[in-house]
Amino acid sequence: MTEPTQPRKKRMIKVGAITYAQLILRMLEGTYNCKELAELTGLHYVTVLQYTRELRRAGAAHISSWDKDSRGMDTIKVYKLGRGKDAKRDVMTRDEIAARYRAKQRNLELMRRMAA
Repeated sequence: MTEPTQPRKKRMIKVGAITYAQLILRMLEGTYNCKELAELTGLHYVTVLQYTRELRRAGAAHISSWDKDSRGMDTIKVYKLGRGKDAKRDVMTRDEIAARYRAKQRNLELMRRMAA
């Protein structure tokens, strides 16, 4: 008779550890914003925000640059793994914001006149 084989012990790995490893791997490859990291790793956007915030707070990552949002403002942080100084953020003054708004309103008014 043959001896019964022992079942192999399976190694238990938490899903969080796997996705966190994917996050670190992507950050080692290059610079990404949180939305891109969420898409690449499968982590929720808010989870990526928390992880990158804590990595930065611990000094393991820094803001390498800023991307512009739909309004043209520097609000989207682009992270890079490793020590470094955070990139400077371009901030518009209230006067610059108001001037840009007025210019948009003038352009809209011209477009309305041309369409009529």
